[in-house]
Amino acid sequence: MESKLIIIRGNSGSGKTTTAKSLQSHLGHGTLLVSQDVVRREMLKVHDRDGNLSIDLIRQIAEYGKGKCEFVIVEGILYKDRYGEMLKNLIHFYNQKTYSYYFDLSFEETVIRHNSSPKKMEFGEESLRAWWNPNDYLGVDGETILTNDMSQNDVLKQILNQLGK
Repeated sequence: MESKLIIIRGNSGSGKTTTAKSLQSHLGHGTLLVSQDVVRREMLKVHDRDGNLSIDLIRQIAEYGKGKCEFVIVEGILYKDRYGEMLKNLIHFYNQKTYSYYFDLSFEETVIRHNSSPKKMEFGEESLRAWWNPNDYLGVDGETILTNDMSQNDVLKQILNQLGK
């Protein structure tokens, strides 16, 4: 089986997790979703710092999916400075069969999207501002930039279209 890696990145509250879960649902059984928040906060309970244990575990889980799953989705904030080398290694591991997406939204749009999500009670605008890291492009060939004017449905349609689904 030839597996495809899908990377979905962006600031907190931009719609990454919603997009990844919708994509997994649409792509069906055997689609592996590796969520940074699940690995880092739930499985390992570590802070998002340089060299944290989640970096290697995200890589290992994503590598596990190659040859076993048609699609492997890695999603999260995944700051370039902290996770970029690991992500570029995964792209190489998947023989460039990768689709990379970055939510490049304004801070204002991010707040609007966050306030319409179930996580709005977990943290607010002050935390979003503290975590804000604009223009954090991975800088890999074919990286698709997702913008303010794209609805969640538009994003899903674009990704599925690029996957040929």
